[in-house]
Amino acid sequence: MKKTFLFVLLSFLVLSLSAQEKEVKTGWKFGGALPAITYDSDLGFEYGALAEFFNYGNPSVYPDFLDHTYTEISRYTKGSGIYRFMFESRHIIPGVQWISDLSYLPNQAATFYGYNGYESVYNKDWMDDKLATPPYRSRMFYRYQKNQFRFKNDFQGKLSGDHLKWSAGLSFQDFTTSSVNINKINKGKKVLLPSVDSMPGLFERYQALGIIPADEAKGGWINTLKVGLTWDSRDNKPNPMKGLWTEIGLEVAPKFMGNNWGFSKLYIIHRQYFTLIEKNLSFVYRLGFQATISGHAPFFYQTEVITSRLTGATSEGLGGSKTLRGILLDRVVGDDFFMGNIELRWKPLYFKFFKQDCYMGLNGFYDFGMVTKNIKLPYNLQNTFNEVYPAENYSDYFKPGTEKLHQSAGASLMLVMNQNFVIAIDCGKAFNVQDGNIGFSIGLNYLF
Repeated sequence: MKKTFLFVLLSFLVLSLSAQEKEVKTGWKFGGALPAITYDSDLGFEYGALAEFFNYGNPSVYPDFLDHTYTEISRYTKGSGIYRFMFESRHIIPGVQWISDLSYLPNQAATFYGYNGYESVYNKDWMDDKLATPPYRSRMFYRYQKNQFRFKNDFQGKLSGDHLKWSAGLSFQDFTTSSVNINKINKGKKVLLPSVDSMPGLFERYQALGIIPADEAKGGWINTLKVGLTWDSRDNKPNPMKGLWTEIGLEVAPKFMGNNWGFSKLYIIHRQYFTLIEKNLSFVYRLGFQATISGHAPFFYQTEVITSRLTGATSEGLGGSKTLRGILLDRVVGDDFFMGNIELRWKPLYFKFFKQDCYMGLNGFYDFGMVTKNIKLPYNLQNTFNEVYPAENYSDYFKPGTEKLHQSAGASLMLVMNQNFVIAIDCGKAFNVQDGNIGFSIGLNYLF
């Protein structure tokens, strides 16, 4: 998705003009707003807006808050979009932090690069329409359509002292998956994409080979319960300078909740923050492990990265702006995975902008991750492949035993207002061409 730095500066100006307040902030205040104006050659123009409100209480708890709302409505001209409302409260339920998220996330062209990291071969030339045919196949070769409805509630409360907490969650999610709607994407274009009948993509090929069973190919309901423990000693939630944030939990999708598939997943995430120069420079890292410990999770849920609370419109990977920056979104998919992020965070500039307390941050980062347990592929897959696609090479799609560490590095520019409203601009470079090249994203909040 192509976005410009001018867009970011305009956005920061808009949110600052919208939030001129007194030094001591009390009650409900407008946190900021951003216009959503972007362009993608396959998805079209994005248009819409997002806005945040904060309740700082009376007497004030600023820069902390009592309540927080986030609303985003944006669409692409060819059908994809984000429709999201999030409400967070730290006082409505006494002693409990409650986060409720209601979202509809239609995606015309979700990414699908296969299973088990490097054991699934990625060929960028197959999507490069600037090349002749062959090697070019279709820009949609590694895409499929995924629409998601989500109603998610996460809860957290103190268990012992100020730092040890319990966490729990209840979510209802409906996924609808299918082949990309090529006719819709071709609308208005002079150079047309081939149909999935004449040029099936990886999603269609995985179905033909029996890797994606028929009962998963159209999606379904995933309704889950979640329980866990959290240790949180951070000194500041948006950008901690010291402390620990560690969580361990179990998410279960029992069949009695209306699921077509029953499974459970364990997740462990450890984050630690060190002050190198008071207020201005910190060293931080995050390590995560996730494992399917029982049952079978459908293909469209294997990309979900589970946490005690949702911090953005999506939480998926590995790969992409929320997990491994610079690496293709959902490039690293397995039954179990390990990941890590290391950052050096610097605040070189503090300033007032339309009477708001602001600062600019610069981060350098190194991200890494890999599959630690493979998703099982059908027995005798190579023979099946040779029968279904006799004119193609098995090794162009599968390379068993080649999974290793996926790595990327890059830098981030952070624009922060009133400690809580954070615009993040990330640029990461993958170390291996099998993971892509350069990833660029603009979003909200520090990664962790």
